[in-house]
Amino acid sequence: MKRHLIPVLLAAFVLAACTGKKEEETAAPAAATEAPADDAATLAAAEAAAKASADPNAAAAPADAAAAPAAPVDPAPAAADGAIPGLKLGVDYEMIKGGQPFEPLAGKIEVVEVFNYVCPACASFQPLVVSWKKTLAPDVRFTYVPAAFGGNWDQFVRSFYAAQTMGILEKAHERTYDAIHLENRLKGERGDDSDADIAAFYAQFGVDAKQFAGNMKSFAVTGKFNKARQYIIQQQANSTPTLIINGKYRVTGRTWEDRLRIADAIIAHERMRSVAPATP
Repeated sequence: MKRHLIPVLLAAFVLAACTGKKEEETAAPAAATEAPADDAATLAAAEAAAKASADPNAAAAPADAAAAPAAPVDPAPAAADGAIPGLKLGVDYEMIKGGQPFEPLAGKIEVVEVFNYVCPACASFQPLVVSWKKTLAPDVRFTYVPAAFGGNWDQFVRSFYAAQTMGILEKAHERTYDAIHLENRLKGERGDDSDADIAAFYAQFGVDAKQFAGNMKSFAVTGKFNKARQYIIQQQANSTPTLIINGKYRVTGRTWEDRLRIADAIIAHERMRSVAPATP
């Protein structure tokens, strides 16, 4: 089946992000869903919520709530960076207090997508991201950061980085979504995939399955896993997919297309700031 069919086949998830909200908390007031101050508590909540949100029997979120983050946080004041023309703080984007880029910018504008292969919303968003990436200027660096929300989410974080370290990520990335959401070769959000199951899938890209499974738990992959995990905690990215620009701006918006429009505006803003003369 073709990737362009994903939005049709996953219609129930097209606008519903995979969030960090527990099922029993869905009726609680917004104040009760604030992210805990303790990193471990934050991650524990995200892990439990990810499992709940990945339940294929759970009701899809209503369209009006689709782009809302799972756990609202108070945005940092925008005064330091100024308003972004054409965008509204708190509606189109949030400022991340103390946010940092995933990698040193080194003259680039960084766009991070926090995602996971098991997330149906990410699978719906991915075809748009693929097309959008082709329009980005050379000064923009796009980086996927997989979300470790516990359970099989963590296994697919490890598979992402194992594929990266073994040089097959570019070939395997789109196909991993297909295997879960179109072909049912991997269970993803529908159940548990063993390391051996996942490695057997990746073997088609020219690697040894046993070696791939071993690399999923290797020192190098564990280091990358921990870096991604800490970044997501620091950036308070408790739903997927989430776009973060230069470690400072978390894109919101109400549709996938709207998020990409907002991202374009923020990229343009950051580009202008980088060339503007310093204020005396």
